[in-house]
Amino acid sequence: MKKVDYLVVGFGLAGMAFCDQLQQHNKSFHVISQKTAAASRVAAGLINPVILKRYTMPWKAEEQFDLALSYFKRLSKKLDVEAVHAVPVYKLFSSVEDQNNWFEASDKPVLNRFIKPQLLKDNPDEVKTPYQMGEVLETVKIDIPVLLDAYSAVLLKGGQLEESEFNYDEIALVDEDEVRYKTFSAQRIVFAEGFRVTDNPFFNRLPLVGNKGEYLIIKAPNLKLDQALKSTFFVIPLGKDLYKVGATFNWKDKNNKPTEAAREELINYLSKILDCDYEIIDQQAGVRPTTGDRRPLLGVHPHHRQLVLLNGLGTRGTMMSPYLAQVLYKHLEHGIALENDVSLLRFPKKF
Repeated sequence: MKKVDYLVVGFGLAGMAFCDQLQQHNKSFHVISQKTAAASRVAAGLINPVILKRYTMPWKAEEQFDLALSYFKRLSKKLDVEAVHAVPVYKLFSSVEDQNNWFEASDKPVLNRFIKPQLLKDNPDEVKTPYQMGEVLETVKIDIPVLLDAYSAVLLKGGQLEESEFNYDEIALVDEDEVRYKTFSAQRIVFAEGFRVTDNPFFNRLPLVGNKGEYLIIKAPNLKLDQALKSTFFVIPLGKDLYKVGATFNWKDKNNKPTEAAREELINYLSKILDCDYEIIDQQAGVRPTTGDRRPLLGVHPHHRQLVLLNGLGTRGTMMSPYLAQVLYKHLEHGIALENDVSLLRFPKKF
């Protein structure tokens, strides 16, 4: 029986960030994860701290943004990969009223760090901008698959990663300080499975509703953008004339298969904002682990303290994951209470 401090189930954005916490604090761990087209690998990876529909900041956005930027830069350096890229976001205004709301937002102390008050003057000919554009500052794009692959390779080499399906029937709850799984003995199992948690018998009653998002990958040689565009959806440069367009929202469909409906929705969107030819190269889909109240799900199972959840990161998982992993680690190792906004115990009747 091999003893470790933690077993981690799932290795997307959440699992990776928690493993980094464990490594920073010299904790032993083993990861069990299937390498699939999960939401983390499909995600655009854009860290944008402003909700551009309403010009507001999400929950703890500035704190999460600063921590995420530091975390991803450090992780990229440690893994010796280039995965952090400065990518300004240009907001396409939909009306004069939308413009005015932008100006008002730029005067607010909580937003003026990230919103440039002046409108952009030199708009690309290939982009339809009847109401001009504004620039969101400090935004970055994270190449998530590059980081996940590089980190996975390190863990595989060190014998710390098992690429297989997790079998809940093989969990043995020995006592309050020990849980066993196959040939491993650990103090805790941290489940960072994303939407797969709906198959987890210990946590599957929690209100993780899931939200399917789909992207198009297009090739547009004449577009020549180094910036991301945002109106209804994002158009994000990937290099070599490729752009990622999306993502859609579908609350009913819960699989990773691309759909014709989403494809048509994104094509229709592109017809409204682009004035150039493009070719569709690929279509991607993933189910975001989204909760009904749009807050994460963190904490220890109320009846089995060996079992822990890190989930519900939703549409802002890239920015939130380092912060939530840190909060959870401090809760588990130092007894620092979780805020009710993120604690899974805000749903006591689901256990």
